[in-house]
Amino acid sequence: MEELNLSNLKPAQKRKARKRIGRGLAAGQGRYAGRGLKGQKSRAGSHKMRAGFEGGQMPISMRLPKQRGSTSKDAMPIGPHRTSTQAVNVGLLQARFDDGAEVTLDALVAAKLVKNLRTDVKILGDGELTKKLSVTAHLFSKTAREKIEAAGGTAVALREPVVKKRRKGAKSGPETSATEPPTSETGAEASVPDVTEGES
Repeated sequence: MEELNLSNLKPAQKRKARKRIGRGLAAGQGRYAGRGLKGQKSRAGSHKMRAGFEGGQMPISMRLPKQRGSTSKDAMPIGPHRTSTQAVNVGLLQARFDDGAEVTLDALVAAKLVKNLRTDVKILGDGELTKKLSVTAHLFSKTAREKIEAAGGTAVALREPVVKKRRKGAKSGPETSATEPPTSETGAEASVPDVTEGES
């Protein structure tokens, strides 16, 4: 092997010289330096525009209509009242746990059915369940609770289900006319005494 010295030094791969623009017409990239005539893209810094920028006009993300409701992904920002849960179906409990096992939140993490416990866990009813399991979670769907209890197990909810309050002005019973005369127990109309101001 030839001894390495200053006379035989050379790069490992051929060096490609960078393209020198704006150095005169004879160089091939002179005058407009490949940017064309005028316009925003011929100016310095024009290639650093953020994604979605349309030159100052209303961008398409703002022109498109949005779905109603603050919990929609199209309606940003999402309000602080939005809640989310991690779903675990009873079919997965059937596959991962033995009969008679106690399924706790830590057991779900150990079985890798949920990633962590920063978000509430809700048990859903998809799949078949024949094993007797004692399941503890934040929330249960109606179907999941029925399947767990039908198999002889128990479902312990750590959070009470939220009961929706009735809106003010909502009528609970059938509507009755204000002008309808009162009726007696026999079904006949009750007689209303005629009282005048002059009577003593």
